[in-house]
Amino acid sequence: MSTFGCIVGNRSAEGRDEFLRYYKSAIEIPSPTISHIETVSKETGVFVVTGVVERDGGTLYCTVIFVDPVEGLVGKHRKLMPTASERLIWGMGDGTTLPVLEKTFSSSEAEKITTKISATICWENYMPLLRTYYYSLGTQLYCAPTVDDRPGWTNSMVHIAMEGRCFVLSACQFATERDYPEGHAVAEPNDRNPDKIMINGGSLIVSPRGTVLAGPSRKPEDILTAELDLDDIARGKFDLDVVGHYARPDIFKLTANVS
Repeated sequence: MSTFGCIVGNRSAEGRDEFLRYYKSAIEIPSPTISHIETVSKETGVFVVTGVVERDGGTLYCTVIFVDPVEGLVGKHRKLMPTASERLIWGMGDGTTLPVLEKTFSSSEAEKITTKISATICWENYMPLLRTYYYSLGTQLYCAPTVDDRPGWTNSMVHIAMEGRCFVLSACQFATERDYPEGHAVAEPNDRNPDKIMINGGSLIVSPRGTVLAGPSRKPEDILTAELDLDDIARGKFDLDVVGHYARPDIFKLTANVS
Protein backbone atom coordinates (compact mmCIF):
# COMPACT_ATOMS: atom_id res chain seq x y z
CA MET A 1 0.00 0.00 0.00
CA SER A 2 2.08 2.86 -1.30
CA THR A 3 1.92 5.57 -3.92
CA PHE A 4 5.73 5.74 -4.10
CA GLY A 5 5.29 9.51 -3.97
CA CYS A 6 3.64 9.68 -7.38
CA ILE A 7 1.18 12.21 -8.70
CA VAL A 8 0.50 13.06 -12.33
CA GLY A 9 3.56 14.94 -13.53
CA ASN A 10 5.79 14.44 -10.49
CA ARG A 11 7.58 11.84 -8.36
CA SER A 12 8.81 12.89 -4.91
CA ALA A 13 12.32 12.31 -3.56
CA GLU A 14 10.82 10.32 -0.68
CA GLY A 15 8.96 8.14 -3.15
CA ARG A 16 12.14 7.45 -5.09
CA ASP A 17 13.87 6.39 -1.86
CA GLU A 18 10.97 4.10 -1.04
CA PHE A 19 11.15 2.59 -4.53
CA LEU A 20 14.88 2.07 -4.03
CA ARG A 21 14.18 -0.02 -0.93
CA TYR A 22 11.55 -1.97 -2.83
CA TYR A 23 13.92 -2.46 -5.78
CA LYS A 24 16.69 -3.76 -3.55
CA SER A 25 14.33 -6.21 -1.84
CA ALA A 26 13.27 -7.75 -5.18
CA ILE A 27 15.01 -10.92 -6.32
CA GLU A 28 16.82 -11.93 -9.46
CA ILE A 29 16.21 -15.25 -11.21
CA PRO A 30 18.42 -17.18 -10.61
CA SER A 31 19.73 -15.95 -7.27
CA PRO A 32 20.55 -17.21 -3.75
CA THR A 33 16.91 -16.61 -2.81
CA ILE A 34 15.75 -18.92 -5.59
CA SER A 35 18.32 -21.48 -4.46
CA HIS A 36 16.90 -21.29 -0.93
CA ILE A 37 13.37 -21.92 -2.22
CA GLU A 38 14.70 -24.86 -4.23
CA THR A 39 16.28 -26.27 -1.06
CA VAL A 40 13.02 -25.95 0.88
CA SER A 41 11.14 -27.63 -1.97
CA LYS A 42 13.65 -30.50 -2.04
CA GLU A 43 13.66 -30.98 1.73
CA THR A 44 9.86 -31.02 2.00
CA GLY A 45 9.08 -32.80 -1.27
CA VAL A 46 6.63 -30.01 -2.13
CA PHE A 47 6.13 -28.63 -5.64
CA VAL A 48 6.13 -24.86 -5.04
CA VAL A 49 4.11 -22.28 -6.94
CA THR A 50 4.74 -18.90 -5.35
CA GLY A 51 4.78 -15.22 -6.16
CA VAL A 52 7.88 -13.03 -6.06
CA VAL A 53 8.86 -9.54 -7.13
CA GLU A 54 11.47 -10.19 -9.80
CA ARG A 55 14.27 -7.77 -10.64
CA ASP A 56 15.64 -7.87 -14.17
CA GLY A 57 18.06 -5.02 -14.82
CA GLY A 58 16.23 -1.80 -13.98
CA THR A 59 12.75 -3.28 -14.30
CA LEU A 60 10.65 -5.13 -11.74
CA TYR A 61 8.04 -7.76 -12.55
CA CYS A 62 5.25 -9.40 -10.58
CA THR A 63 6.22 -13.02 -11.15
CA VAL A 64 5.18 -16.55 -10.22
CA ILE A 65 7.87 -19.21 -10.04
CA PHE A 66 7.42 -22.99 -10.30
CA VAL A 67 9.88 -25.05 -8.26
CA ASP A 68 10.11 -28.84 -8.51
CA PRO A 69 11.55 -30.78 -5.53
CA VAL A 70 13.84 -32.74 -7.88
CA GLU A 71 14.51 -30.42 -10.81
CA GLY A 72 14.46 -27.09 -8.98
CA LEU A 73 13.19 -24.02 -10.83
CA VAL A 74 11.24 -25.28 -13.84
CA GLY A 75 9.37 -22.19 -14.98
CA LYS A 76 8.09 -18.70 -14.30
CA HIS A 77 5.23 -16.46 -15.35
CA ARG A 78 5.40 -12.67 -15.41
CA LYS A 79 2.14 -10.82 -14.90
CA LEU A 80 1.05 -9.57 -18.31
CA MET A 81 -0.94 -6.55 -17.22
CA PRO A 82 -0.10 -4.71 -13.99
CA THR A 83 -3.30 -3.20 -12.62
CA ALA A 84 -3.82 0.55 -12.25
CA SER A 85 -0.95 2.14 -10.27
CA GLU A 86 0.98 -1.15 -10.34
CA ARG A 87 2.10 0.01 -13.79
CA LEU A 88 4.33 2.58 -12.07
CA ILE A 89 6.50 -0.11 -10.50
CA TRP A 90 6.13 -3.30 -12.57
CA GLY A 91 6.88 -4.01 -16.19
CA MET A 92 4.56 -6.01 -18.41
CA GLY A 93 5.21 -9.67 -19.02
CA ASP A 94 5.10 -11.10 -22.53
CA GLY A 95 4.14 -14.29 -24.29
CA THR A 96 7.40 -16.07 -23.49
CA THR A 97 6.40 -16.75 -19.88
CA LEU A 98 3.00 -18.42 -20.20
CA PRO A 99 3.82 -22.00 -19.23
CA VAL A 100 1.47 -24.86 -18.60
CA LEU A 101 3.81 -27.35 -16.98
CA GLU A 102 3.31 -31.10 -17.02
CA LYS A 103 4.25 -32.67 -13.70
CA THR A 104 4.14 -36.26 -12.47
CA PHE A 105 3.44 -36.73 -8.77
CA SER A 106 3.94 -40.09 -7.10
CA SER A 107 3.69 -41.54 -3.62
CA SER A 108 5.13 -44.78 -5.01
CA GLU A 109 6.12 -46.32 -8.33
CA ALA A 110 2.68 -47.91 -8.47
CA GLU A 111 0.82 -44.63 -7.98
CA LYS A 112 1.87 -41.96 -10.44
CA ILE A 113 -0.37 -39.07 -11.41
CA THR A 114 0.50 -36.67 -14.22
CA THR A 115 -1.16 -33.27 -14.28
CA LYS A 116 -0.80 -29.85 -15.91
CA ILE A 117 -0.18 -26.72 -13.85
CA SER A 118 -0.51 -23.03 -14.71
CA ALA A 119 -0.54 -19.74 -12.81
CA THR A 120 -2.47 -16.53 -13.38
CA ILE A 121 -1.76 -13.53 -11.15
CA CYS A 122 -4.44 -11.46 -9.41
CA TRP A 123 -6.55 -9.44 -11.88
CA GLU A 124 -5.02 -11.25 -14.86
CA ASN A 125 -7.75 -13.72 -13.96
CA TYR A 126 -10.22 -11.22 -15.42
CA MET A 127 -8.57 -11.47 -18.87
CA PRO A 128 -10.83 -13.94 -20.72
CA LEU A 129 -8.38 -14.59 -23.55
CA LEU A 130 -5.57 -15.45 -21.14
CA ARG A 131 -7.82 -17.90 -19.33
CA THR A 132 -8.86 -19.41 -22.64
CA TYR A 133 -5.23 -19.77 -23.69
CA TYR A 134 -4.47 -21.77 -20.55
CA TYR A 135 -7.61 -23.87 -21.02
CA SER A 136 -6.49 -24.63 -24.58
CA LEU A 137 -3.20 -26.03 -23.23
CA GLY A 138 -5.10 -28.31 -20.87
CA THR A 139 -4.43 -26.72 -17.49
CA GLN A 140 -5.77 -28.90 -14.69
CA LEU A 141 -4.35 -27.20 -11.60
CA TYR A 142 -5.07 -23.53 -12.24
CA CYS A 143 -3.15 -21.53 -9.63
CA ALA A 144 -4.37 -18.00 -8.94
CA PRO A 145 -2.25 -16.09 -6.39
CA THR A 146 -3.83 -12.74 -5.57
CA VAL A 147 -3.98 -9.77 -3.22
CA ASP A 148 -7.72 -9.33 -3.79
CA ASP A 149 -9.19 -10.26 -0.42
CA ARG A 150 -12.74 -9.14 -1.17
CA PRO A 151 -15.61 -11.64 -0.91
CA GLY A 152 -16.29 -11.38 -4.64
CA TRP A 153 -12.96 -13.07 -5.38
CA THR A 154 -14.42 -16.38 -4.24
CA ASN A 155 -17.18 -15.99 -6.83
CA SER A 156 -14.58 -15.35 -9.54
CA MET A 157 -12.61 -18.46 -8.63
CA VAL A 158 -15.76 -20.59 -8.66
CA HIS A 159 -16.63 -19.20 -12.09
CA ILE A 160 -13.16 -19.96 -13.49
CA ALA A 161 -13.19 -23.49 -12.11
CA MET A 162 -16.56 -24.14 -13.74
CA GLU A 163 -15.66 -22.38 -16.98
CA GLY A 164 -12.33 -24.17 -17.45
CA ARG A 165 -13.39 -27.44 -15.82
CA CYS A 166 -10.20 -27.33 -13.78
CA PHE A 167 -9.20 -27.24 -10.14
CA VAL A 168 -8.53 -23.68 -8.98
CA LEU A 169 -6.05 -23.06 -6.16
CA SER A 170 -6.02 -19.42 -5.11
CA ALA A 171 -3.72 -18.06 -2.39
CA CYS A 172 -4.22 -14.65 -0.77
CA GLN A 173 -2.07 -13.47 2.11
CA PHE A 174 -3.23 -12.42 5.55
CA ALA A 175 -1.26 -9.56 7.11
CA THR A 176 -1.61 -7.04 9.90
CA GLU A 177 0.20 -3.75 10.18
CA ARG A 178 2.85 -5.30 12.44
CA ASP A 179 3.85 -7.60 9.58
CA TYR A 180 4.99 -4.63 7.51
CA PRO A 181 8.69 -3.71 7.69
CA GLU A 182 9.77 -0.59 9.51
CA GLY A 183 9.49 2.48 7.35
CA HIS A 184 6.85 0.96 5.09
CA ALA A 185 4.14 3.39 4.02
CA VAL A 186 0.69 2.43 5.29
CA ALA A 187 -2.72 3.68 4.29
CA GLU A 188 -3.19 5.80 7.44
CA PRO A 189 0.28 6.86 8.67
CA ASN A 190 -1.18 9.01 11.47
CA ASP A 191 -3.27 6.20 12.91
CA ARG A 192 -0.85 3.31 13.42
CA ASN A 193 -2.32 0.11 14.85
CA PRO A 194 -0.20 -3.07 14.83
CA ASP A 195 -3.32 -5.26 14.99
CA LYS A 196 -5.03 -3.60 12.05
CA ILE A 197 -5.76 -6.11 9.29
CA MET A 198 -4.20 -4.85 6.08
CA ILE A 199 -5.17 -7.81 3.91
CA ASN A 200 -7.67 -10.44 5.00
CA GLY A 201 -6.71 -13.66 3.23
CA GLY A 202 -9.35 -15.65 1.40
CA SER A 203 -7.30 -18.56 0.03
CA LEU A 204 -9.42 -21.39 -1.34
CA ILE A 205 -9.52 -24.53 -3.48
CA VAL A 206 -12.38 -25.11 -5.94
CA SER A 207 -13.40 -28.21 -7.90
CA PRO A 208 -14.07 -28.29 -11.67
CA ARG A 209 -17.81 -28.05 -11.09
CA GLY A 210 -17.61 -25.17 -8.66
CA THR A 211 -17.58 -26.84 -5.25
CA VAL A 212 -15.39 -25.02 -2.74
CA LEU A 213 -13.27 -27.84 -1.33
CA ALA A 214 -11.31 -25.74 1.19
CA GLY A 215 -11.51 -22.17 2.42
CA PRO A 216 -11.90 -19.33 1.91
CA SER A 217 -9.54 -18.98 4.87
CA ARG A 218 -9.39 -15.74 6.85
CA LYS A 219 -6.90 -17.02 9.43
CA PRO A 220 -3.47 -15.43 10.07
CA GLU A 221 -1.82 -18.83 9.51
CA ASP A 222 -3.46 -21.76 7.80
CA ILE A 223 -2.78 -24.73 5.54
CA LEU A 224 -5.56 -25.65 3.13
CA THR A 225 -5.67 -29.23 1.89
CA ALA A 226 -8.00 -31.16 -0.36
CA GLU A 227 -7.95 -34.49 -2.18
CA LEU A 228 -8.23 -33.78 -5.89
CA ASP A 229 -9.68 -36.44 -8.16
CA LEU A 230 -8.42 -35.50 -11.64
CA ASP A 231 -11.17 -37.66 -13.14
CA ASP A 232 -13.58 -34.93 -12.02
CA ILE A 233 -12.19 -32.84 -14.89
CA ALA A 234 -13.43 -35.34 -17.48
CA ARG A 235 -16.72 -35.69 -15.61
CA GLY A 236 -17.14 -31.94 -15.87
CA LYS A 237 -16.20 -31.77 -19.54
CA PHE A 238 -19.00 -34.21 -20.34
CA ASP A 239 -21.30 -31.21 -20.75
CA LEU A 240 -18.91 -28.23 -21.00
CA ASP A 241 -15.56 -27.99 -22.77
CA VAL A 242 -15.01 -24.35 -23.76
CA VAL A 243 -12.01 -25.22 -25.94
CA GLY A 244 -13.58 -28.38 -27.35
CA HIS A 245 -17.15 -29.45 -28.01
CA TYR A 246 -18.59 -26.28 -26.40
CA ALA A 247 -16.48 -23.96 -28.58
CA ARG A 248 -17.27 -22.45 -31.98
CA PRO A 249 -13.92 -22.12 -33.78
CA ASP A 250 -15.81 -21.45 -37.01
CA ILE A 251 -16.89 -18.12 -35.45
CA PHE A 252 -14.28 -17.28 -32.79
CA LYS A 253 -10.51 -17.76 -32.94
CA LEU A 254 -7.76 -17.16 -30.37
CA THR A 255 -4.28 -16.18 -31.52
CA ALA A 256 -1.39 -16.12 -29.01
CA ASN A 257 2.05 -14.61 -29.65
CA VAL A 258 4.28 -16.67 -27.38
CA SER A 259 7.60 -15.90 -29.06
